Amino acid sequence: MPADVPTILATSGGITSGRRTRFAFTALTEFAVDLSGVTGRSPRICLLATAMGDDKAVLHYLTEAAQASGFTPSHLSLFPMPSVDDITAHLLAQDVVWVFGGSVAGLLAMWRLHGVDTALQAAWQAGVVLTGISAGSICWHVGGTTDSFGPQLQPVTNGLGFVPYANGVHYDSEDQRRSLLHRLVGEEVLPAAYATDDGAGVLYRGTEFAEAVSEHDGAAAYFIDARDGVVVETRLDTRKL
Repeated sequence: MPADVPTILATSGGITSGRRTRFAFTALTEFAVDLSGVTGRSPRICLLATAMGDDKAVLHYLTEAAQASGFTPSHLSLFPMPSVDDITAHLLAQDVVWVFGGSVAGLLAMWRLHGVDTALQAAWQAGVVLTGISAGSICWHVGGTTDSFGPQLQPVTNGLGFVPYANGVHYDSEDQRRSLLHRLVGEEVLPAAYATDDGAGVLYRGTEFAEAVSEHDGAAAYFIDARDGVVVETRLDTRKL
């Protein structure tokens, strides 16, 4: 059973180092799976590591983590060619699409080249839950801040725009993130933004913010907008999962 409305959980978490595996999925990813409404069978999760160049080791470790969590994993890779015949049909058959971090600029370029952007939109509108970390969070938005181009963060403004906001990730752990996002919102390079500390996520129902959630104490989410030329950051009530 798909989610009852188009659903996105954009996060700076959901995955960690595993005890016996390279990666392990954590509470934010488990929450995304719960949002899909699956009962009576193993949830189907499609893993996308486009932002890491479809690194085969990364995909292996993500698959291993998904299996350890009791999910039925698949993946969509685009290098050296798409790994499935019909990308839209494959994504529509999933309960959750989970997107790894890396180069959000590269991810967006490759997705558009192969029509993954329109396939994801169709899946989202059909109730497949979209989620991910870092680049896998920014991508659903209008844009955000990225290290895709080098250590000095730069704006990315050509996100998929499924939700009409910008996005800030790793808000409490990477020094440039907060100040640059404030400047970009203030200069109207980006629209109003939702940002997440490591371990936090923001949930959208349709195109509107629904709630902020976290997988550990202290992690929060924020709303940043410009009011009469002044940038205002509001810390949101963040529910611990």
